[in-house]
Formats: sequence, C-alpha cells, structure tokens
Amino acid sequence: METLVIIALIILATGIGMRWIHLLNAQHDARIAAHHFSDPLPRPPGLSDDTSRRPRHTDADR
Repeated sequence: METLVIIALIILATGIGMRWIHLLNAQHDARIAAHHFSDPLPRPPGLSDDTSRRPRHTDADR
C-alpha cells in the first residue's frame, strides 16, 4: 500500500512540476513579446546587403 502511495505522490509531483515550468515559460514568452527592442544599427557605408558567411552557389557550380 505504501508503494502505491509513493508512486502516486511521485506522479503528482512530476505533474505539478511540469505545469509550473509550463506557466513560467509562458510568462517568460509574454515578457519577451511585450519588450520593445531598439531599432537595428544602420549599415556602414560600403557594406553589402548580403551578410551570410557561406558563399552562394549557382547552378553552374553544381
């Protein structure tokens, strides 16, 4: 009988912990969504619009 009570308490504690983490994550997401980040810095003159680090492959390269 004690074993069943222990198992039930472990399952209940796990469920409560999962719910608590879910609520904290939702609160954190709402706080991030409400925060207004500043505008990005302007691009320095002469810098291209392509900021990726990988080279672009064309069909001729394949």
